Amino acid sequence: MSEIIKEIEKEQLKETAPELNVGDTVKVHGKIKEGNRERIQIFEGTIIKVQGTGARATFTVRKNSNGVGVEKTWPVHSPLVEKVEIVRHGKVRRAKLTYLRGRVGKAAKVKEKVK
Repeated sequence: MSEIIKEIEKEQLKETAPELNVGDTVKVHGKIKEGNRERIQIFEGTIIKVQGTGARATFTVRKNSNGVGVEKTWPVHSPLVEKVEIVRHGKVRRAKLTYLRGRVGKAAKVKEKVK
């Protein structure tokens, strides 16, 4: 039974999945349907968590919009995610950055990785 599920999930995977890490600042180009029209909206923020593997892999992006924290969880292999642009790599020492929820302004910044 599980072999059938694995075969179905393998078909749904994207060929080139982006290399996402916690702490990275990304621009997610997501498709949005409004009535009969479809457009692409960019959601830019910091990745605070990455979960799952394979077709079920998701990542959560957090941004501050007009003083209000907004989090959105995106499936990595979703057809609604057009592309994910990595703006900068963050230097973090945690797997999940949930502590950013309680911070505002400069305190919510993540240091940039120097290469």
